[in-house]
Amino acid sequence: MNAATPVSHLVPDIHLREVPLALIEALKARFAERCSTALVMREQHGRDESSFEAPPPAAVVFAESTQDVADAVKLASAYRVPVIPFGVGTSLEGHLLAVQGGISLDVSRMNQVLSIAASDLTVTVQPGVTRKQLNEAVKSTGLFFPIDPGADATLGGMCATRASGTNAVRYGTMRENVLALQVVTASGDIIRTGTRAKKSSAGYDLTRLMVGSEGTLGVITEVTVKLYPLPEAISAAICSFPSIEAAVRSTIQIIQMGIPIARVELIDSNTVRMVNAYAKLGLREEPLLLMEFHGSPAGVKEQAELVQEIASEFGGNAFEWATTPEERTRLWTARHNAYFAAIQSKPGCRAISTDTCVPISRLADCLLDSVAEADASGIPYFLVGHVGDGNFHFGYLIDPAKPEERALAEQLNHALVARALRLDGTCTGEHGVGLHKMDFLVTEAGAGAVDMMRTIKRALDPNNIMNPGKIFSL
Repeated sequence: MNAATPVSHLVPDIHLREVPLALIEALKARFAERCSTALVMREQHGRDESSFEAPPPAAVVFAESTQDVADAVKLASAYRVPVIPFGVGTSLEGHLLAVQGGISLDVSRMNQVLSIAASDLTVTVQPGVTRKQLNEAVKSTGLFFPIDPGADATLGGMCATRASGTNAVRYGTMRENVLALQVVTASGDIIRTGTRAKKSSAGYDLTRLMVGSEGTLGVITEVTVKLYPLPEAISAAICSFPSIEAAVRSTIQIIQMGIPIARVELIDSNTVRMVNAYAKLGLREEPLLLMEFHGSPAGVKEQAELVQEIASEFGGNAFEWATTPEERTRLWTARHNAYFAAIQSKPGCRAISTDTCVPISRLADCLLDSVAEADASGIPYFLVGHVGDGNFHFGYLIDPAKPEERALAEQLNHALVARALRLDGTCTGEHGVGLHKMDFLVTEAGAGAVDMMRTIKRALDPNNIMNPGKIFSL
């Protein structure tokens, strides 16, 4: 059922399984027009924001309920055909690619906010609810959901990749903020993990097992997450620095002093230039920190004054404040559009993205050596970082028609990850492993730990139908 599509040499484990016509007929009988085999629909669901290419899935099924998901998985399981969950397609590591064929299970229509328990600071949603939709739904309660990976991703996808983003330095990641899940297993059974209680000592922590499993253990159909009171006062600021080193060392000092800053983002001068052109801004084209402070008016003022004092010690200047919601939104929208600004700066290019995270004390060592390597290579790149928690991203801009550019970008990526691991960091702070970082996972976790992961995978998914070929190979 799969159309011939060029396959990048970087995509491992391309072993397409036959999708029997009987399965397609059974899916169409169950889902009618919600099961599509149209090439354009399959191609749309066979790519994400990564630079990889693979054949599209054999069919796309649009689920509208947990029972829909369970029925689709049961049919696929009967024929031992892979199932790849799909939200809005914003992942960066090839998570959505049908590297072993199969069907794409689109849960974007499962987009209902099911219950808001404002007094308990929790909310339960279907997996297709996006973060912006969720915050719009709860804003009248005086609460908000802080996890902000940049893209308007679905809550199901954010759970699957254990997303974090710009607010993680203060509010944590999806790992800390998911309380309970409903999951359809590889056999089509429906299970619940966790409760709305803030803590539990009851049995294995299946919620944490599913969060970050990248669709390889089951399909998430409900998510219960924590909410937080909207801060009484919010203020954002940008501060330019004479060098990346000055900006990074200023950040380290801010974090080590225990200042409860909500966001602190590094943007290098290359990226500032790209963002200025894309968003029609007039930011100084120097390395800068984009910061945000949450709390009471007095607390926000105190935090900001301390940060400004620290920044000035490292040459920080041209502090600019944004206190109205419109001004703050404009700044953060520009930051979130950095990826698209970079892509537009080199028409026809693709970005090879990185995603490392190191202990805050090692951030300067890791980041500065990586910048020096990237500069020496001559390859265009952009650099952004959630540096408050030691996480940063390079995007190497390549011409996909030039294999030598891809090879150079991958060489830089390998060197960066190796450096992060030597400094007790990780190969991925928030994007997930997907296809791109399977070898890095073995280096980071060790063969024994990855074998344990395989044991769990085989126990819960004996026919290897749940998003196979991701995280590790079997």
